[in-house]
Amino acid sequence: MKRITRTANVLAALSLAAAACGSGDDAAVDIDGAWARTSPMSAEAGAAYFQISSETDDVLIGASVDASVASAIEIHETRMVDSHNEDDTVSDDSAMDDSAMDDIDMSDVMEMAEVGRIELPAGETISLEPGGFHLMMLDLAEPLESGETFEVTLDFETAEDQVITVTVGDSAPE
Repeated sequence: MKRITRTANVLAALSLAAAACGSGDDAAVDIDGAWARTSPMSAEAGAAYFQISSETDDVLIGASVDASVASAIEIHETRMVDSHNEDDTVSDDSAMDDSAMDDIDMSDVMEMAEVGRIELPAGETISLEPGGFHLMMLDLAEPLESGETFEVTLDFETAEDQVITVTVGDSAPE
């Protein structure tokens, strides 16, 4: 009877240890609506977009794509900056409506820059979309044509890497 109890205790301990080791890797990250805009024949770059949410705080820290699609992929953000401001501080004009168009300071310009990471607060949905965060694919192997698909691997600080399928189209999927 002692041997059965000891074996049961060892099995229970191993089960708990396995569950504890896997808890960080099982953090759920959800990706919806992955798409990329078609590109003109002469384009050397393209962008991929999607919505992303995580059950726990996490960070998107990188991505990779097969060389048959592009030679590199980076996390970028397009934002409004004051061209007269020497430190390139982001202005607050990004959330303006049509009636505010008369108040635009023409010194504000759109700038795209690599950001390297996107914070994913638990329970919030972050949109990668035109005019905001996006994955920039550099040195496209071939133009992106409507109806094609390709895979992108997303790297996270906590969650396991996730492979998503990106569909090329003229606009975001409905």
